Parts: sequence; C-alpha cells; structure tokens
Amino acid sequence: MYFGFIAHPTSVPLKRYVKMLDLMQRSSHDYQDGYSRELWSHRNLVPFMNFDRITSATGAEASGKVHYLPLTAEEMLKDAPGNMRRVIAGAEMFAADGADLVGLGGFTSIVGRRGVEVAAASPVPVTSGNSLTAYAGYRALRQVMDWMRLRPSDHRVAIVGYPGSIALVIARLLLDEGVELDLVHRPGAKTADLLEHLPAKYHNKVRLSGDIGEFYKDTRFFVAASSAGGIIDPAQLMPGSIVVDVALPRDVAESDARLRDDILVIDGGCVTASDQVKMGGESLNLAIKQQLNACLSETMILALEQRAEVFSIGRTLEVDRVLEIGEIAARHGFAPDPLSSYGRRLDPAYVASFGRYHGARKAEARDVSLRSQEHHDTTLRFRRHINPMLADFLQTLHCDRVFDKAQGAVLTGTEGQEFLDFVAGYGCLNLGHNPTGVVEALKDFLSGDQPNFVQYVSFPKQTSLLAERLCERVGGGMERVFFSNSGTEAVEAAIKMARAASPHHRILHVHNSYHGKTLGALSVTGRDKHQKPFRPLVPGAVEVPFGDVDKLEEKLWEGDIAALILEPILGEGGVHVPPEGYLKQVRALCDRYGVLLILDEVQTGMGRTGRFLASDWEGVQADILCLSKSLSGGLMPIGATLSRVGIWDRAYGTSDRFLSHSSTFGGGNMAATAALATLDALEDGSVMANALEVGTHLKAELEQIAADYPFVGEIRGKGMMLAVSFAADFSGAVAAGAHEFATRLPGDWHMAWKFLPDTVRDSLAEAMRRFEGTLAEMFCMRFVTKLAQDHNILTFLTANSSTVIRLQPPLTLTRAQADRFVAAFREVCADMSTFMN
Repeated sequence: MYFGFIAHPTSVPLKRYVKMLDLMQRSSHDYQDGYSRELWSHRNLVPFMNFDRITSATGAEASGKVHYLPLTAEEMLKDAPGNMRRVIAGAEMFAADGADLVGLGGFTSIVGRRGVEVAAASPVPVTSGNSLTAYAGYRALRQVMDWMRLRPSDHRVAIVGYPGSIALVIARLLLDEGVELDLVHRPGAKTADLLEHLPAKYHNKVRLSGDIGEFYKDTRFFVAASSAGGIIDPAQLMPGSIVVDVALPRDVAESDARLRDDILVIDGGCVTASDQVKMGGESLNLAIKQQLNACLSETMILALEQRAEVFSIGRTLEVDRVLEIGEIAARHGFAPDPLSSYGRRLDPAYVASFGRYHGARKAEARDVSLRSQEHHDTTLRFRRHINPMLADFLQTLHCDRVFDKAQGAVLTGTEGQEFLDFVAGYGCLNLGHNPTGVVEALKDFLSGDQPNFVQYVSFPKQTSLLAERLCERVGGGMERVFFSNSGTEAVEAAIKMARAASPHHRILHVHNSYHGKTLGALSVTGRDKHQKPFRPLVPGAVEVPFGDVDKLEEKLWEGDIAALILEPILGEGGVHVPPEGYLKQVRALCDRYGVLLILDEVQTGMGRTGRFLASDWEGVQADILCLSKSLSGGLMPIGATLSRVGIWDRAYGTSDRFLSHSSTFGGGNMAATAALATLDALEDGSVMANALEVGTHLKAELEQIAADYPFVGEIRGKGMMLAVSFAADFSGAVAAGAHEFATRLPGDWHMAWKFLPDTVRDSLAEAMRRFEGTLAEMFCMRFVTKLAQDHNILTFLTANSSTVIRLQPPLTLTRAQADRFVAAFREVCADMSTFMN
C-alpha cells in the first residue's frame, strides 16, 4: 500500500531547513535539465522524503512519500480556512499520484475541525496519527513510572491541552488506571462543558483550571499536549518534575529546560523502529528510524496493515483504538522506546534516579539495569555537581565506570568486574594501587596522632627528612626542595624560581610539551588547544621544536633567556623519545649560554623509564627538577621542586624574599610520610628493573603486532612509559564523499561549488579537514573502548594527541599481565582491520 503524508515545520529553523532543501532540489533539476518556468513555480507542498519500500518486522511492505506544507503552526492559524484548502489540495494530489491513504501531521490535522473536514473532502481515507501519538505519550509516562517503581495511582498527573484529542484520550487512559488528574484548559472555558467529555464517575478525580500555575506547587508529573506550545514554565516546576511533552510546537522550550538539572522533559510523541524494520534505500545500514513522529508512524503502520481507513480523526479518540494501534505498532517493530529528551537518548538508570523526588525506595530502583544503585547515584552526583560535559563524554565512550576497590594493577567496579589498569592515574601509581608499604606508613602516622600541617610554625619532621632523602637520591648538587601539591604547582615554583634567580625573564619550552594547566605552567605548555581559551598568558614564554638542538641554540643566541623547561620524554605530547644524546647537548648549550635547565620529571620520574629519573639515562643533571605524581605512591597529593643551593639563594636567600613562594598544604608531614615510604619501595631497584624488563618485553611484542597492521603507526617509549600511535588515514575522505554526491546527484553541483564565495569554500574545506582528523581520533578511541569492553583493560589517550593511546601501568606489572594486554591488543587490531588503512 502507498501512503502520502502531509507534514509541516514545527519551528522557524525547521521551516528554513525545508526551504533550503527545496532550493537545492529545484537547483539540482535546473542543473540537470535546464531552466523551466514550471520548475520554478509556486508549490503547494514541498517534496521532502520518499520511502520506496518499508518492510516491517512481520515482513509486511508499504511505500510512501512525505511532503511539507511550508507553514509553521502560527502561520496556519492566520488563515485556517485557506490552509485547510491547501491540505485538502495536498490530499487530492497524493490521491492522484496513487496514494491509498493520507496522513496529517501536526497542525495540518488541526485546521478543519481536527481533520474532519479534510477527511470529508479527500478522495482517499485520512488519518491524523493522533491515536499512536497519544499512545506514545501515555506509554512514555508509564515507562518512566515503571523505571522509578512508582504506582501510577499514587501520583497526580497534570495534563496540559485538555480537552484536545490527545490530551483527552490520555486522560481517559490514566483515569482508567486510578490516576487523579489536574486538567489544564484554555482560560474562560466552563467547567460543565469540560467535564462532559469524561464519564461522570471520574468527575471527582480531576481538578480543572485555565491557569497551569495552580498545579506547579503540588504536581510533579505533566503530560503536555497543547496546540499552542510554550505553555509550561520550567522555572516554576518543582524539583523532580517529569514532563512528557507530546506537543508540537513544544510546550517546554529546550533552552529554558536546560537551565534545570533537577527536572526531566521527555519527547512524548515519538516511536522508534527496531532493527527488523527496513525503510528502503538504506546505505551502510543507516536509515531514519529513531524518534519518528508517531503521527507519521501511524500512517506507515496502517499502510503496512493494508488498512486504508479513517483511523484517527476529530476530537474524540477511542481508548480501545489507541491501545489497538499501539499493539499493531509493536507487532510491526515500532515502539515508544528508547525514551529521549530533545532528541538525546535517555539512560533508564538516569530516569530512575529521579525516583528520589517521588518517594521511590533505592532498593526498588536497583533492577532498572545491571548497574548498581551506587553506580547510578555516583554518576548523577558527578553529572550534577562536577562536570556534566565530561559525564556525557565518558558515557559516549563507554568509560562511565565507578570503582570501589583497587589493588596493584587491578581495579574492581561496583558491579564486581575486574579491570587491568594501564592508565594508573596518568602516571601517579608507579607502585600500583594501594601499595602495602605506603598504606602501612600512613596508618602508622594517623594512629600515632602525629602533626601534619605545622610547616610554618615549626620544623616538620617527616618533611625535612623527605627533603634530605630526595636530595641524596637525585644528587647532582641538589640541596633545596620546595614542596607543593601537584606537578603543575611544582612547575609554577620552578618558573618563579628561575625568574627570581636570573637577570633575564624569558622561559623557553618545546613544542607539544605539557607542564600543567595553571596559568604559568600553561604558558610553557606547547599545545595551542590548551592555551587558546585562557590567553593572554604569562608573557615571556618562547617555543622551540623538540629534539632540535640547532633551533634551540638560535633562540639561546638571542639572549634574555632565564631558563629552558623540558620533559626528557614528551608524555602528554604522545610519548616522544628524543634522539640519543639530545639531553646532553641541551645541557651543554644551557651551560654555554648561562641558562638554567628545568627538567620536568613529573611523569618520567620515580622509576617510570627503568631509572629513577629519565635524565639518568644520559647522566644529565638539572638546575631545577620537578617531581610529583608517583612521589607519594599515588596516595597523597604532593609536588617537589628541587634546586641547587646557589639558585635558591639568588631567588629567595634574603630577608625580603625567603617566603616569597609558599603553599598552605605543601610540605605537610602526612604527604611526606607517604613519599618516604615510596622512596623505600624504590630503594633496592627491583621495581625499576621490573619496569625496564617487562616494559621492554611489552614494547617488543606490540611492535610485532604493529608490523601486521598499517593503521598502527608506531610503538613509542621507554621502560613502562609507552604509547601506541595510530595512523588511520582519513585524509580526503570527506572531500571524496562530497565529490561523489556532486557527481551523482542530478545537475552540475561542481559548478555550484565553483561559484561559492571564497570564504565559504575555504571554511568548508577547513571543516572537512578537521572532520577527517576527528575520524582518525574516533578510530583510536574505538581501541580504548574495545580494550575495556571486550577485554577489561583500561587505557586512555594522551592529553595533546587523541590518536595516541598511553600505556602507563604500574611498574609492578607482571609479565603475565603484560602478555594479557598483548593478546587483547592483537585481537582488537584484528577486529578493527576491515580497512588496513
């Protein structure tokens, strides 16, 4: 059966979208066949989409076309009789084209007494689609209550738009279930007239008002089905309110709803087709099947049923017919599930979490999904109070886990799953999670009632001992230590010390470096994407290439350089190891030009590369050294900036300057206790030897795999500081796709491209280039996802490059655990090898 459907844009932007498509469609024919007056004449309806062959879950088939009446609801109401005639003309056009049934969408079914007059004048049967729309809204509300384990009869529901056809039948459905209702109608209507639409037995179960404000204070469930749009003010809703918004235009504006994170607006008039439903003309298994307007879907389903009949028309929709169309839809593979909010899919667990506002017991919500209530609660708290964008990011990438146990290289989630941790706190956990020696030292400190923050009123015992131990361990003339709480603070301290100790002010740093995100550290971080939002930065930061001593000397020769800050291996830059001898040459150049050398070993230090410091491999000593991350065994925030005596004295060795740089929490005895225990654990060298041995083995095995897969570009690093760099090349992909469309669509679209304004062409070309880069990043991220989802191994990207996966497990990683990663990586490479590159 062939159907036609008359839709209309529900907003001005959608109208302009349809206008754009109309212009492009006509232009395509113009390019193909040449100019004709008929082509560029007025159209009553605008062709939008053809469904050549729809196949349902039952195997039934239908075809159809969707055309737009290019008017918003407001425009249609300005001339309802005239626009009704346009709808009738559209139905006649479809009938002449061979349609057996015509569906009406949105306001096209409202003009003409809710479609009655259109149905009377149409040569073929007409349906408004309101029965399935009502069913979808009703089922969405019931689904929400089911997820929250609420009994509907225990909660009042306000229905906006009564006694419109959709609002009225949803009211009947809910009243039949014992739900008491607040019915919101147009102001001025008489109570007796409004009640006559309901059986007398329900009159004492409803409250009526022309002012929705009367119900905000004691009602938390709303079904919005008005024809006016914009009726509900989300600012007035009580926390925990749920609005099932069936209305088009929407009764709750998205921009207003987004200001509240304690209410939920659900798209109520939509259904989604299952994978068993084929829409015809699908490419790469992609088709428009999600969040279909139920009015269109009802028309499709009636065609699939071979039922050319007036199914939904007029004000009164029969409850039995609404339930019937819902059952038929389900049989053909159409359902109101999954629920969404403004087109974004909703997690059932997230919806269930709103039960706390409605008296739902946590134990009842626990079986919403396999994930624990603790996971749901933690996710919600993070989203609401820490970083909602990061929450979305982690959920999109399937990284939204909550861990409640950790030991060694293994993390255990709230669902009991164990994960091998190859992220290890981004280098904070060289000794693994909860290393026994460090844990015991902290327990002893706490049980002994020892003082912690006494560093500015006394000589802190453990902190002083730690300073001595660090200077002895590092050697090279290091005799002074400033303690802080993080790597970026250690870098800030180093920059300030260098400037204070030098007559010069400029600080050199290398391209693609990463030193932190506080303002000073950010200023010497060589990555534009991190710096751009915070400019202007600290003046005097100058960038040079990494690994290029000639370019470095050019800058040093210019003069006015206080210091060079350098990572021995670029960590967040993608784990780039410099050429052999580079550090020695850098040291010699700094000595020659009288420039201080700051080595940032926040990530490379504490045994990560197989030596205590990465700079130990070349026997290079810094003037100022930054340590952090694993300095405390990953259990306490700590940072340390070590320096030679002469440098410290020049910077701070006067009565006016000895307290010029300080930190309230830096230098506490408790963090120092953890750090001392960490140094003890590294003392005999066995941990570092393991890092070198297992890391070398791991790198060699991964290099063998990389040789078989061109999309794996390089395995980089040293010791247990490794990375996989991907070379999945998508360059030219978008341009090729655009060329294909321009070539194969009717007309000469290459000529259209040729005469676009230069700025438009340049912007589109840049957008294509960036999107291709994003595709490469997406490919890399699939490895992160698959290693975690399929093999329970955690990895992540480096901060500066989203095509590089960091491998920084604890230095205590066993050979067996390394081999487990190798096997998993080999399997993921095979899975992702549909295109070798």
